[in-house]
Amino acid sequence: MTPKRILIVGGGFAGMYAAMEMRRLEDAGHQVTLVSAENFMQYQPFLPEVASGTIDPRAIVVPLRPLLKRATIEVGEVTSIDHDAHNVDVRIPDGGTVQLEYDVLVVTAGSWSRVLPIPGLAEHGIGFTTVQEAIYLRNHVLSRLDVATQTQDPQRRRAALTFVFVGAGYAGVEALGELEDLARDAMRNYPKLRPSEMRWVLVEAAGRILPELPPHLATYAQAQLAERNIDVLLHTRLESAVEGTIRLSDGQAFAADTLVWTAGVKPSPLAGGALPVDEHGRVVVDDHLRVVGVPDAWAAGDIAAVPDRTTGGLAPPTAQHAMREGRRLGRNVTATILGGELAPFVWKNVGGVCSLGRYKGVANVFGINVKGFLGWFLHRSYHLWAMPTIGRRVRIAIDWTIALLFPRDITQFGSFEDPRGPFRRAAGS
Repeated sequence: MTPKRILIVGGGFAGMYAAMEMRRLEDAGHQVTLVSAENFMQYQPFLPEVASGTIDPRAIVVPLRPLLKRATIEVGEVTSIDHDAHNVDVRIPDGGTVQLEYDVLVVTAGSWSRVLPIPGLAEHGIGFTTVQEAIYLRNHVLSRLDVATQTQDPQRRRAALTFVFVGAGYAGVEALGELEDLARDAMRNYPKLRPSEMRWVLVEAAGRILPELPPHLATYAQAQLAERNIDVLLHTRLESAVEGTIRLSDGQAFAADTLVWTAGVKPSPLAGGALPVDEHGRVVVDDHLRVVGVPDAWAAGDIAAVPDRTTGGLAPPTAQHAMREGRRLGRNVTATILGGELAPFVWKNVGGVCSLGRYKGVANVFGINVKGFLGWFLHRSYHLWAMPTIGRRVRIAIDWTIALLFPRDITQFGSFEDPRGPFRRAAGS
């Protein structure tokens, strides 16, 4: 058999797990290449705890090269796909472009933040989909406390201590809960500041928070946020953020230094024009994860419209689904090349878990609803179990133990944003 070149586009959950399932292909002499914008896979559900400093950022990223020892890892961004010619263009870190050829294409390019054309949002908003954004947001929140304690202007202080999160799904609620805990703990070291001076606002266009969970759990979560004096504004939209002034659809207008955008994601636009996509831009695949009507092409994860046999609809863009889709795709590609029986993707959602900050959470696992400390414990337990590699799990468990035994670390590395600044100043002098 002529060796096949399998190209995986995207190193997230689906891409990494697909590559792991293709080791038999590598043993048989076939070439597996994975193209990723980073040389690691990040475990996104732990981003809120990275932002709050509970978990070291390195603990939630899995280096791809040690895990996929026999695959070829290409660090870069695929900018175009020509499936007729069976090649892709890749922009590499030095700014140049290389072309990679393939026999079998696997698209697992994931999703981007779904940013709306709101005036001022691009200039002032902070996303929350990468470990880099989580680190930046932590530094930014802590820096606002420094601004607030040093200014003599009451309006400037109010703006520095106002934190707005748009989007009340898992990411928005968990990020807000963790960062509010961080800021409250940090304030103990700022004698001039009081927690009551802070204003935390959660803006949601729908009529409830956490739509992924049963209504009574969402109601409980909202009540817990309200107890912490967090404003939850439902049926409300962000209309403008020009010059740092937040204008909402309910008529409110106020200054805020911090605007975090967690209002959903959209599929990567990479496949548009190269592969068939649905009205939402997702690659159309069958329940075996083959691209419909296109030979030698497969897709999974957030970029794909994967049929969900358990609901009759489409699989949601969650980590637990992307992980299983990647595994099934890898096995099916292997069976197609080496000979074997293909199987459809079938996975029943085990439920959802959400942390509300320290020792509080909600969870719906296998139809069982829990809240409070047990919900928080299940959130941590599930994600620790799902975290790839034993080494990462141990690191996270150690970080959690340290957080229980010692005060929270409130170090703020603002200089990370411009690490060469001091050297340039020295050279300029």
